[in-house]
Amino acid sequence: MIDEAQRIVAFTGAGISAESGIPTYRGAGGMWSKYDPEKFASIDYFRKDPTYYWRFFKECRHDLIAKAEPTLSHYALAELENRGKLNTIVTQNIDGLHYLAGSERVLELHGNTNRFYCLGCSKQFNLNQAWEMVQTQMPVICDDCGGIIRADVVMFGEMLPERTITEAEQETNSCDLMIVIGSSLVVYPAASLPYQAKSAGAKLAIINLDPTPLDSLADLVIRHPAANLMAQAVWLEQE
Repeated sequence: MIDEAQRIVAFTGAGISAESGIPTYRGAGGMWSKYDPEKFASIDYFRKDPTYYWRFFKECRHDLIAKAEPTLSHYALAELENRGKLNTIVTQNIDGLHYLAGSERVLELHGNTNRFYCLGCSKQFNLNQAWEMVQTQMPVICDDCGGIIRADVVMFGEMLPERTITEAEQETNSCDLMIVIGSSLVVYPAASLPYQAKSAGAKLAIINLDPTPLDSLADLVIRHPAANLMAQAVWLEQE
């Protein structure tokens, strides 16, 4: 299937990063028991108490993101891009692991938790800068204008970036194969993209541990961890 395709779009969710040690909010084995996602990931709560997010960042999120490394699936997708077969990765993840694996054409629907910006003047900061500032500030304040700094991610209560969604739809409508990796396909509007790809004539492959609402439409469904499968599919097909 990969060998025959010329314009692949990969659609990735939390499952692709699970083997990197990044848990989802549910089934995380107590990782988020101290901090409520409905609070640290809510724009309304952030406006009311930004300190809550920054405590969570300092005690939990930073180390999780800083230590995470790409899986074989991330590297396999980067290799497909290098070969000119994969046009774009559309991801629901905010961990930045696709870039770390070497991919360049990545559409991050929900932003990237390695980036930060000031709500006052829009000055940008990276993960290391945010980590340094949170050691002495709570919440973190912009050194230029005194505005509150936040992560460059889409929080609960915010809309997805329109430009990113538009680009994702354009890539979806022109692909000949969409590979879904590690997404339950229940979060909309992002989950509508595989359906759009299939409707536009593309083949659809879904690799996810649990059933998804679009399994019946897919040309291939694999309920298995993706890393070794993707590595075999990419490098063995080359041979």
